Parts: sequence; C-alpha cells; structure tokens
Amino acid sequence: MQDLKNTKAPVSTATLNRNEFDAKTGNIYEAISIASKRAIQINSDIKKELLEKLEEFATYSDSLEEVFENKEQIEVSKFYEKLPKPHALAIQEWLEDKIYYRNTEKDA
Repeated sequence: MQDLKNTKAPVSTATLNRNEFDAKTGNIYEAISIASKRAIQINSDIKKELLEKLEEFATYSDSLEEVFENKEQIEVSKFYEKLPKPHALAIQEWLEDKIYYRNTEKDA
C-alpha cells in the first residue's frame, strides 16, 4: 500500500492538462482506462485497510442498547474521510510514472 499521508494528490477537483495526461499513450481513452483500473485497485486496498483497522474496535454483543463512541475509531474514520479520492491518487500516480502498463494488443 502506498503512503497515503504523503501523497501529492489533490483532495478536491483539479484541472489537468489533457496533453500531459495522454502523452504516454497518445490516446486519452487508453490513459483514462489505465488510471481507472488503478483507481479501482487503490479503492480496494483502502477499503481493506480501513476494515482491518475498524475490526480492532468491533464489539460483539447482542444488545442494541450498548452503543458507545470510541474516539480512536472516530479518528481512524476521519483520517480515511479526509484522504484524496482513489481516482485522484491514481491520476497522480499516472502523472508521476508510477503505474506500469502495457498494451497486449501491441505486444502480440
């Protein structure tokens, strides 16, 4: 998993230079497809990590009346809420040449 605290990905929407984004492939649709697939991987990794951390705070009781706030659990949730979205992380990785890709149709 990447270091989510030190990422340069924007938290809010950012305008990108189209020519810079598709320069590696020469095709905007191919570049978007690659970044999209990476965003799905990142989202899956983040979700898995979050669920593992929240599992530490899980309490197993049959009583619905026993609801209490766990400050550590709230802090963990807030951390993940403030992270850049997976698509922003994927685009940042793409622009920094951190995504390995290959076109299997061209390789054949």
